[in-house]
Amino acid sequence: MLVPTVDRPAELATTLAGLASQTDVDLRLVLSDQSRLGRAADEPAVAAMLRVLRAQGREVVVLAHPERRGLAEHRQFLLEHATTPAVLFLDDDVWLEPGSVGRMLDALRSLGCGFVGSAVQGLSYLDDRRPHETAVFERWDGPVVPEEVRRGTPAFDRWSLHNAANPTHLAAELDVEPGGWVPYRVAWVGACVLYDREALETVGGFGFWPTLPPEHAGEDVVAQWRVMERFGGAGILPSGAVHLESPTTVTDRRVEAHDVVFGRGEVIPR
Repeated sequence: MLVPTVDRPAELATTLAGLASQTDVDLRLVLSDQSRLGRAADEPAVAAMLRVLRAQGREVVVLAHPERRGLAEHRQFLLEHATTPAVLFLDDDVWLEPGSVGRMLDALRSLGCGFVGSAVQGLSYLDDRRPHETAVFERWDGPVVPEEVRRGTPAFDRWSLHNAANPTHLAAELDVEPGGWVPYRVAWVGACVLYDREALETVGGFGFWPTLPPEHAGEDVVAQWRVMERFGGAGILPSGAVHLESPTTVTDRRVEAHDVVFGRGEVIPR
Protein backbone atom coordinates (compact mmCIF):
# COMPACT_ATOMS: atom_id res chain seq x y z
CA MET A 1 0.00 0.00 0.00
CA LEU A 2 1.80 3.12 -1.25
CA VAL A 3 0.22 6.33 0.02
CA PRO A 4 1.61 9.82 -0.72
CA THR A 5 0.32 12.62 1.49
CA VAL A 6 0.65 16.37 1.93
CA ASP A 7 -1.13 18.52 4.54
CA ARG A 8 -4.32 16.43 4.69
CA PRO A 9 -4.51 14.91 8.18
CA ALA A 10 -8.29 14.46 8.31
CA GLU A 11 -8.47 12.89 4.86
CA LEU A 12 -5.41 10.74 5.52
CA ALA A 13 -6.88 9.40 8.77
CA THR A 14 -10.02 8.40 6.86
CA THR A 15 -7.93 6.70 4.18
CA LEU A 16 -6.00 4.77 6.83
CA ALA A 17 -9.25 3.76 8.52
CA GLY A 18 -10.33 2.23 5.22
CA LEU A 19 -7.07 0.28 5.04
CA ALA A 20 -7.55 -0.98 8.59
CA SER A 21 -10.91 -2.42 7.52
CA GLN A 22 -9.23 -4.66 4.92
CA THR A 23 -9.06 -7.69 7.20
CA ASP A 24 -9.11 -10.32 4.43
CA VAL A 25 -5.63 -9.58 3.05
CA ASP A 26 -2.13 -9.09 4.39
CA LEU A 27 -0.76 -5.67 3.66
CA ARG A 28 2.30 -3.52 4.25
CA LEU A 29 1.81 0.25 4.35
CA VAL A 30 4.39 2.73 3.09
CA LEU A 31 3.33 6.31 3.81
CA SER A 32 5.40 9.11 2.30
CA ASP A 33 4.83 12.54 3.81
CA GLN A 34 5.49 15.88 2.08
CA SER A 35 3.47 17.96 4.54
CA ARG A 36 4.67 21.47 5.26
CA LEU A 37 2.44 22.08 8.29
CA GLY A 38 3.89 19.41 10.56
CA ARG A 39 4.39 15.66 10.34
CA ALA A 40 1.22 13.85 9.33
CA ALA A 41 2.02 10.95 11.64
CA ASP A 42 1.93 13.31 14.64
CA GLU A 43 -1.70 14.30 14.03
CA PRO A 44 -3.85 12.48 16.63
CA ALA A 45 -6.29 10.84 14.23
CA VAL A 46 -3.53 9.75 11.86
CA ALA A 47 -1.41 8.44 14.73
CA ALA A 48 -4.37 6.48 16.06
CA MET A 49 -5.00 4.77 12.73
CA LEU A 50 -1.31 3.92 12.36
CA ARG A 51 -1.46 2.32 15.80
CA VAL A 52 -4.50 0.30 14.72
CA LEU A 53 -2.67 -1.00 11.65
CA ARG A 54 0.36 -1.96 13.71
CA ALA A 55 -1.86 -3.62 16.34
CA GLN A 56 -3.34 -5.71 13.53
CA GLY A 57 0.15 -7.01 12.82
CA ARG A 58 0.63 -4.93 9.67
CA GLU A 59 4.02 -3.44 8.89
CA VAL A 60 3.86 0.35 8.74
CA VAL A 61 6.68 2.45 7.26
CA VAL A 62 6.42 6.25 7.55
CA LEU A 63 8.86 8.23 5.42
CA ALA A 64 9.58 11.94 5.23
CA HIS A 65 10.11 13.18 1.69
CA PRO A 66 10.16 16.97 2.07
CA GLU A 67 11.70 17.99 -1.26
CA ARG A 68 8.82 18.44 -3.67
CA ARG A 69 9.84 17.55 -7.20
CA GLY A 70 6.44 16.64 -8.52
CA LEU A 71 3.83 13.91 -8.32
CA ALA A 72 5.70 11.49 -10.57
CA GLU A 73 8.89 11.74 -8.52
CA HIS A 74 6.92 11.16 -5.32
CA ARG A 75 5.32 8.03 -6.76
CA GLN A 76 8.70 6.76 -7.96
CA PHE A 77 10.09 7.33 -4.46
CA LEU A 78 7.29 5.21 -3.04
CA LEU A 79 7.77 2.49 -5.65
CA GLU A 80 11.42 2.19 -4.72
CA HIS A 81 10.35 1.31 -1.17
CA ALA A 82 7.93 -1.42 -2.28
CA THR A 83 8.78 -5.06 -1.55
CA THR A 84 5.65 -7.01 -2.46
CA PRO A 85 4.64 -8.51 -5.86
CA ALA A 86 1.52 -6.31 -6.00
CA VAL A 87 1.52 -2.62 -5.09
CA LEU A 88 -1.53 -0.42 -4.57
CA PHE A 89 -1.06 3.30 -5.18
CA LEU A 90 -3.76 4.92 -3.07
CA ASP A 91 -4.31 8.68 -2.80
CA ASP A 92 -4.73 10.23 0.65
CA ASP A 93 -8.37 11.21 0.06
CA VAL A 94 -9.93 7.82 -0.70
CA TRP A 95 -11.89 5.56 1.65
CA LEU A 96 -12.05 1.86 0.76
CA GLU A 97 -14.98 -0.27 1.82
CA PRO A 98 -14.14 -3.59 3.48
CA GLY A 99 -13.12 -6.25 0.98
CA SER A 100 -11.99 -3.78 -1.70
CA VAL A 101 -8.31 -4.72 -1.67
CA GLY A 102 -9.03 -8.44 -1.62
CA ARG A 103 -11.33 -8.00 -4.61
CA MET A 104 -8.68 -6.06 -6.52
CA LEU A 105 -6.00 -8.61 -5.70
CA ASP A 106 -8.23 -11.46 -6.84
CA ALA A 107 -8.90 -9.61 -10.10
CA LEU A 108 -5.21 -8.89 -10.71
CA ARG A 109 -4.27 -12.52 -10.19
CA SER A 110 -7.20 -13.91 -12.16
CA LEU A 111 -6.82 -11.58 -15.14
CA GLY A 112 -3.03 -11.82 -15.25
CA CYS A 113 -2.70 -8.25 -16.51
CA GLY A 114 -0.47 -5.35 -15.47
CA PHE A 115 -2.94 -3.45 -13.27
CA VAL A 116 -6.50 -3.26 -12.08
CA GLY A 117 -8.11 -0.10 -10.79
CA SER A 118 -11.07 0.81 -8.64
CA ALA A 119 -12.28 4.18 -9.85
CA VAL A 120 -13.21 6.59 -7.08
CA GLN A 121 -16.89 7.46 -6.67
CA GLY A 122 -18.20 10.90 -5.77
CA LEU A 123 -21.25 9.97 -3.74
CA SER A 124 -22.53 13.54 -3.57
CA TYR A 125 -23.54 12.88 -7.21
CA LEU A 126 -25.76 9.86 -6.52
CA ASP A 127 -28.78 11.62 -8.00
CA ASP A 128 -26.82 12.84 -11.02
CA ARG A 129 -27.09 10.12 -13.67
CA ARG A 130 -25.04 10.68 -16.82
CA PRO A 131 -25.92 8.09 -19.48
CA HIS A 132 -24.12 10.14 -22.12
CA GLU A 133 -20.87 9.58 -20.18
CA THR A 134 -21.37 5.90 -19.36
CA ALA A 135 -22.43 4.86 -22.88
CA VAL A 136 -18.80 3.94 -23.67
CA PHE A 137 -18.75 1.24 -20.96
CA GLU A 138 -17.39 -2.04 -22.32
CA ARG A 139 -16.75 -5.18 -20.31
CA TRP A 140 -13.66 -7.24 -20.87
CA ASP A 141 -15.05 -10.49 -22.25
CA GLY A 142 -12.22 -12.98 -22.44
CA PRO A 143 -8.61 -12.22 -21.49
CA VAL A 144 -7.36 -8.70 -20.88
CA VAL A 145 -4.93 -7.96 -23.71
CA PRO A 146 -2.50 -5.10 -24.36
CA GLU A 147 -3.92 -2.01 -26.04
CA GLU A 148 -2.77 1.50 -26.86
CA VAL A 149 -4.55 4.58 -25.54
CA ARG A 150 -3.72 8.09 -26.76
CA ARG A 151 -5.53 11.36 -27.21
CA GLY A 152 -7.72 11.12 -30.29
CA THR A 153 -8.24 7.37 -30.08
CA PRO A 154 -11.68 5.90 -29.28
CA ALA A 155 -10.19 4.37 -26.11
CA PHE A 156 -9.42 7.85 -24.77
CA ASP A 157 -13.15 8.62 -24.63
CA ARG A 158 -13.50 6.14 -21.77
CA TRP A 159 -12.22 8.82 -19.38
CA SER A 160 -15.81 9.94 -18.80
CA LEU A 161 -16.70 6.61 -17.14
CA HIS A 162 -15.16 7.75 -13.88
CA ASN A 163 -16.80 11.14 -13.50
CA ALA A 164 -19.06 11.93 -10.54
CA ALA A 165 -20.91 8.77 -9.35
CA ASN A 166 -20.75 7.01 -12.72
CA PRO A 167 -19.00 3.91 -11.28
CA THR A 168 -21.78 3.55 -8.71
CA HIS A 169 -24.50 3.77 -11.34
CA LEU A 170 -22.71 1.33 -13.66
CA ALA A 171 -22.21 -1.21 -10.88
CA ALA A 172 -25.90 -1.05 -9.96
CA GLU A 173 -26.77 -2.21 -13.47
CA LEU A 174 -24.53 -5.30 -13.28
CA ASP A 175 -25.45 -8.65 -11.82
CA VAL A 176 -22.44 -9.24 -9.55
CA GLU A 177 -22.40 -11.79 -6.73
CA PRO A 178 -21.19 -10.56 -3.30
CA GLY A 179 -17.42 -10.46 -3.38
CA GLY A 180 -17.39 -10.73 -7.15
CA TRP A 181 -16.17 -8.26 -9.74
CA VAL A 182 -16.56 -7.37 -13.41
CA PRO A 183 -13.56 -6.18 -15.46
CA TYR A 184 -14.00 -3.40 -18.01
CA ARG A 185 -11.95 -1.37 -20.45
CA VAL A 186 -10.53 1.94 -19.23
CA ALA A 187 -8.65 4.95 -20.52
CA TRP A 188 -6.94 5.12 -17.14
CA VAL A 189 -7.90 4.94 -13.46
CA GLY A 190 -7.07 7.61 -10.90
CA ALA A 191 -6.35 7.46 -7.17
CA CYS A 192 -6.68 3.70 -6.52
CA VAL A 193 -4.69 1.36 -8.76
CA LEU A 194 -3.18 -2.04 -7.97
CA TYR A 195 -0.18 -2.90 -10.13
CA ASP A 196 1.78 -6.03 -10.74
CA ARG A 197 5.05 -4.53 -9.48
CA GLU A 198 7.22 -6.40 -11.96
CA ALA A 199 5.09 -5.13 -14.86
CA LEU A 200 5.25 -1.54 -13.60
CA GLU A 201 8.99 -1.68 -13.08
CA THR A 202 9.52 -3.32 -16.48
CA VAL A 203 8.09 -0.24 -18.21
CA GLY A 204 10.16 2.11 -16.02
CA GLY A 205 7.66 2.92 -13.27
CA PHE A 206 7.49 6.66 -12.79
CA GLY A 207 11.14 7.12 -13.74
CA PHE A 208 10.13 9.61 -16.43
CA TRP A 209 9.74 12.29 -13.76
CA PRO A 210 12.91 14.28 -14.70
CA THR A 211 11.29 15.14 -18.06
CA LEU A 212 8.49 17.02 -16.25
CA PRO A 213 8.33 20.35 -14.46
CA PRO A 214 7.60 20.03 -10.74
CA GLU A 215 4.03 21.26 -11.25
CA HIS A 216 2.22 18.69 -13.36
CA ALA A 217 -0.70 16.28 -13.35
CA GLY A 218 -1.50 13.02 -15.12
CA GLU A 219 1.61 11.10 -14.09
CA ASP A 220 -0.49 8.01 -13.36
CA VAL A 221 -1.84 8.14 -16.91
CA VAL A 222 1.67 7.79 -18.33
CA ALA A 223 2.51 4.80 -16.14
CA GLN A 224 -0.79 3.07 -16.90
CA TRP A 225 -0.59 3.61 -20.65
CA ARG A 226 2.89 2.09 -20.69
CA VAL A 227 1.72 -0.90 -18.64
CA MET A 228 -1.38 -1.31 -20.82
CA GLU A 229 0.72 -1.45 -23.99
CA ARG A 230 2.81 -4.34 -22.66
CA PHE A 231 0.58 -6.20 -20.22
CA GLY A 232 -2.97 -4.83 -20.43
CA GLY A 233 -5.00 -3.18 -17.69
CA ALA A 234 -8.59 -3.05 -16.47
CA GLY A 235 -11.00 -1.38 -14.12
CA ILE A 236 -13.29 -3.46 -11.93
CA LEU A 237 -16.83 -2.97 -10.68
CA PRO A 238 -18.12 -2.64 -8.06
CA SER A 239 -15.42 -0.18 -7.12
CA GLY A 240 -15.50 0.11 -3.33
CA ALA A 241 -13.41 3.30 -3.50
CA VAL A 242 -15.06 6.50 -2.32
CA HIS A 243 -13.61 9.92 -3.05
CA LEU A 244 -13.74 12.24 -0.03
CA GLU A 245 -14.33 15.19 -2.37
CA SER A 246 -11.97 17.50 -0.52
CA PRO A 247 -10.36 20.34 -2.48
CA THR A 248 -7.51 19.09 -4.62
CA THR A 249 -3.91 19.75 -3.61
CA VAL A 250 -2.93 19.70 -7.31
CA THR A 251 -3.96 23.20 -8.27
CA ASP A 252 -1.66 23.78 -11.25
CA ARG A 253 -2.73 21.46 -14.08
CA ARG A 254 -1.32 23.37 -17.01
CA VAL A 255 1.10 20.52 -17.77
CA GLU A 256 -0.36 17.07 -18.37
CA ALA A 257 2.38 14.47 -18.04
CA HIS A 258 1.06 12.31 -20.85
CA ASP A 259 1.14 15.22 -23.28
CA VAL A 260 4.82 15.78 -22.48
CA VAL A 261 5.96 12.16 -22.40
CA PHE A 262 4.01 11.13 -25.50
CA GLY A 263 4.94 14.15 -27.56
CA ARG A 264 2.07 16.62 -27.48
CA GLY A 265 3.60 18.95 -24.95
CA GLU A 266 6.88 20.77 -24.69
CA VAL A 267 9.48 19.34 -22.35
CA ILE A 268 10.26 22.11 -19.88
CA PRO A 269 13.91 22.18 -18.74
CA ARG A 270 14.43 21.61 -15.02
